[in-house]
Amino acid sequence: MRIIRQALYLEVADRLRAMIDDHTLMPGAWIDEVALAASLGTSRTPLREALKVLAAEGLVRLEPRRGCFVNALTEQDLDEIFPLMALLEGRCAYEAARNVTQDDLDALEGLHADLARYAQAGDIDAYYETNYQIHEALQRLAGNRWLSGVVSDLRKVLRLSRHKSLKLPGRIHESCAEHMSVFSALKAHDPEGAEALMKTHVLRQRGALRALDRADPAPEPAGSADTADAPVLRNVLAAGVS
Repeated sequence: MRIIRQALYLEVADRLRAMIDDHTLMPGAWIDEVALAASLGTSRTPLREALKVLAAEGLVRLEPRRGCFVNALTEQDLDEIFPLMALLEGRCAYEAARNVTQDDLDALEGLHADLARYAQAGDIDAYYETNYQIHEALQRLAGNRWLSGVVSDLRKVLRLSRHKSLKLPGRIHESCAEHMSVFSALKAHDPEGAEALMKTHVLRQRGALRALDRADPAPEPAGSADTADAPVLRNVLAAGVS
């Protein structure tokens, strides 16, 4: 059996998602396709195909005669997305509580132990990654491919948010306590409890982001291909993508 290599444009799309996630490509930034293709070592054809994939996911937008821009979530976007995510992630927790086995709980036990350790240490990056793994684990345990697809798409979009809610003082410990409560409901095979607790957890993330914006309002991201913006992105790309 031949091993079929992933299409080049899909590899480029993966790389672009990572660049958007780590803010190498900032929210609102104009994408210089020539410089970006050169930095990635590819032609513009797979790059343009990759940008179409990301546009369908809501990570970038293609504007006629202006080019491509990284999307930036507005406060209204966040207000609309988070309640929807609460419903969807709540349903994931509900179905996970019905399906979870002892082996699943043992695996989740380790993740939650890591989560508590990172919360105690105040290690936001490690906590964020473990938190992400827990949410994905519950998504898999739910075993609903339609639900999983919608949640995955929205989760990608939410990573565009300017802030991580965990930066709010005290939030990392609150988040950890919320996760432990959801985990207790899973161990009790309590679908309704797991669903309610997960909904609360997700909505409190939105509350933390709102509090961060009130405490430290960020400047509006660039939204057009102004000549002042283009050289900045070119300089970043010219330095190479790590």
